[in-house]
Amino acid sequence: MTDLVSGAGLDLIAISILVFLGAGFIKGLVGLGLPTISLGLMTVFVGVEKAMVLILLPAFLTNLWQAVSGPFFKPMLARLWPFLLAAVVMLGAGTFILTRLPEGAADLLLGGLMILYAVPGLAGVVFSVPRVREVPVGIAAGLLNGVFSGLTGSYSVPGVMYLQAIGLSRDELIQAMGLLFLFSTIALAVSLGSFGLMAEEEALASLALVIPALSGVWVGQRVRRVVSEATFRKLILLAILALGLYLIPLGLWRLN
Repeated sequence: MTDLVSGAGLDLIAISILVFLGAGFIKGLVGLGLPTISLGLMTVFVGVEKAMVLILLPAFLTNLWQAVSGPFFKPMLARLWPFLLAAVVMLGAGTFILTRLPEGAADLLLGGLMILYAVPGLAGVVFSVPRVREVPVGIAAGLLNGVFSGLTGSYSVPGVMYLQAIGLSRDELIQAMGLLFLFSTIALAVSLGSFGLMAEEEALASLALVIPALSGVWVGQRVRRVVSEATFRKLILLAILALGLYLIPLGLWRLN
């Protein structure tokens, strides 16, 4: 991956820019997908551990932008802090498991869970969590989310499902996902560093990929403004389904 910062490997540089531009657009449109899409595609070229480092700065800055852009930052932080804390605490455990699992196993599990969630939702089945049970369910969802985040570099399962189930509006959901992804990115960076998986070359390349990622988010956000709330929720489910269908063959490919 030193090619990305040494001036060589122009094909890899072009591919990386296109990957993060496209992943940023999806994130700007529906609020998620940048780590999963960029990690999955970049893994093909540089391997999963290097790809996890590459996503860190683009993910951090795009998630910071998403979390603070709007009036719900403080209300969501106050409401969701037990869930967010649980997600951060368990992420290191996921990274530890990553170093011992066959490459691809976590992708298969994560992809299967995404499909199992998205299909009923698209069929009209609505999952909901009563307000009185938000904290215990949120802690459980956060713990699982942390493990999966450390395993796969994707911060969505089952955290996004939980956030949808507690009845947030579109704008609340966008900022809540931003908070989850922001804190998860910070925890992942700490975890990767503690396990010796972060190299200077990939960190510098990650910085360079911030610009295409932010550009994609900017375009996606403008498209989202003309989308109705009902259409937005369907797009979220379609994005989760697409990511799940993408992760299954990716996991099988990695196992082989």
